[in-house]
Amino acid sequence: ICVLSLSLLRTENRDLEDAFSRFAKSGRLVEANVATDRETGRSRGFGFVKFESKQDADDAVAQMDGADLDGRNVRVNVSRPGGGRGRGRGRGGGGYGGYGRGGGRGYGGG
Repeated sequence: ICVLSLSLLRTENRDLEDAFSRFAKSGRLVEANVATDRETGRSRGFGFVKFESKQDADDAVAQMDGADLDGRNVRVNVSRPGGGRGRGRGRGGGGYGGYGRGGGRGYGGG
């Protein structure tokens, strides 16, 4: 799952995990990561959440899209395989049932 419009100053990995963990009913929340700038370490304003269960991922998208997180209305949608922009960064997988960085299967992108 891709989470957009995150707070650049406040939202961290733990905040994403806390906000989305309540949707992990059929499986577990595999990972929650806020993308950060390589040089500054600051948030880039988006992140990714991955669930074991497709149903949990679908529920999270339906209920969190437009919700308030750290004072921002976030956009939440299903990640497309390969990032959806054709840049090909070599991460592979993503989307439902794709392979994330850990090599394990998960739902919601990566």
